[in-house]
Amino acid sequence: MPRARQSGRHRRPEPLAAPEGAPALVLAVPSTPSPAARSLAEEVSSIARSELPGLDARIGYVDGGDDEFPSLEAVLAQAAAERRARESADGQEDPGPVAVVVPLLAGPDSALLRRIRQAMMNSGSGAELTDVLGPHPLLAEALHVRLSEAGLARADRARLFTVATAADGIILATVGGEEAVQAAGITGMLLSARLAVPVLAAALDEEGAISRTAEQLRESGSQQLALAPYLIGPEIADGLVGAAAAEAGCAAAESLGAYGAVGRLVLSNYAASVGITLPTQTPGVPVR
Repeated sequence: MPRARQSGRHRRPEPLAAPEGAPALVLAVPSTPSPAARSLAEEVSSIARSELPGLDARIGYVDGGDDEFPSLEAVLAQAAAERRARESADGQEDPGPVAVVVPLLAGPDSALLRRIRQAMMNSGSGAELTDVLGPHPLLAEALHVRLSEAGLARADRARLFTVATAADGIILATVGGEEAVQAAGITGMLLSARLAVPVLAAALDEEGAISRTAEQLRESGSQQLALAPYLIGPEIADGLVGAAAAEAGCAAAESLGAYGAVGRLVLSNYAASVGITLPTQTPGVPVR
């Protein structure tokens, strides 16, 4: 016999799960399709599903176009066709959106976002688009972790030890123009507070911006610089971060990749769009 449900203030909370018929979460991957990009996107989707069991999470590629790497437009059109089939079988119309599209972007990139919106329009799905993932304190945490993994920052300021290669100035590299640099600067301030070193944002896609920022940091007294990509990874060409680090004359950390906070932010954006309340896992609120 099943046990009676525990009552009172100390009873266990009911496990969170996606509501029946909830819109699909479609991760929009802004990259040239590749096995590496697919592996990263699948890992991010897996993190989101583990946080919300029953979630219908799918992946669409902005530059996709075949069965192995389906385009965002095709994934949304398929979700819309499945919704129509369910409505026909049930005899009632579902008023909610077919899908919620979450861009796999740490910061705004107007050119990529225009292409995502165009794919959504072409699909005729009526899907909704969320914000990009940042600025957010969790991304500052992820940047700190990537820097510490590369030996460029202490893992924990509270511990009394030093890292010989720890940087005393950070270049936060992003793409997407001035809007992206300004957004990255907000996360950069949070990272600066964590590391107690100056952090300046610069655009990878603006000629000379990285070297100018490196010079600015050196003129202010920083001697050992590090480049921290404020990027998930697939949105830039291979080798671009390494070339930028060489231009600045410094070492570089890895991109954010499928760090756990990235998957949680993807789910958070989805949940906010469909009205699902997620349990609070970390202090702080998103910075918009």
